[in-house]
Amino acid sequence: MYKSGYVYSDNFKLQYIVDGSGAPAIVVGSSLYYARTFSNSLRTKLRMAFIDHRGFAPSNNCKDIKKYQLDILVDDIELLRKELGFEKFIMIGHSGHAFMALEYAKKYPTNVTHLVMMCASPNYSDAAHSKSARDWEELVSPGRKAALAENLSRFPQEIAQAPEKAFVTRCLLMGPKSWFNYNYDAKNLWEGIEVNMTMFDYVWGEVFRDIDITKNLDKLKAPVFLALGRYDYLIPPAYLWENVREHFSNLTIRVFEQSGHAPHFEEPELFDQELLGWLSKIL
Repeated sequence: MYKSGYVYSDNFKLQYIVDGSGAPAIVVGSSLYYARTFSNSLRTKLRMAFIDHRGFAPSNNCKDIKKYQLDILVDDIELLRKELGFEKFIMIGHSGHAFMALEYAKKYPTNVTHLVMMCASPNYSDAAHSKSARDWEELVSPGRKAALAENLSRFPQEIAQAPEKAFVTRCLLMGPKSWFNYNYDAKNLWEGIEVNMTMFDYVWGEVFRDIDITKNLDKLKAPVFLALGRYDYLIPPAYLWENVREHFSNLTIRVFEQSGHAPHFEEPELFDQELLGWLSKIL
């Protein structure tokens, strides 16, 4: 069953799209983007609610970073949960949104049956990014490197033409770091999506840079499924999870060999199989 709507939180219009049937699941991020990237097959097993956070709220011109504190973003998820009428649900977060999903599961542990984190590094510190730069230099094919260099040569001009679309422009031009098929054009996935750059510059540039995901991890009750792409060069390396995995009481890691930053989109059949197998006890 499909439905869509929105709620207001502190004058931010947060859209949601609900599609599918089965166990309830909330995917935080852009309602439009993520509704386009998860398979229709998965919707036969899960009732998926794709919800905006404030960075994707349409017509959002707010430049006050105090409105984008992580705890506030987490409480917006709770507001939307109540609107959707989900009592207990699967919490899903991809990339930086995985941190939002994790922090929600810590703060509202009785609401979350399972936590799914996708394509996230345990931190985005300068040290972690330096390891990412080293891996890019040592492990990546010349063709992938050349594709990125060509894309980045267009970056200043495209940003100057549409500074309000800087986040989306960066995502598109960083395709060789994001996709197994490094020539993939993701433009259609981002069509019609608005982005508040103040929010993304602050949350991705400062909050996620400094986050300690092990803080309050003892409050997390849900088992965790972590999906990673072998060719994901957009985030710091997967092996950094070795430094924190012992802090999780129940962590399952799956690495998808023909994926970059989006295994749910790049290898949908295998992703669905792995995820649903992990969820089998509640389906």
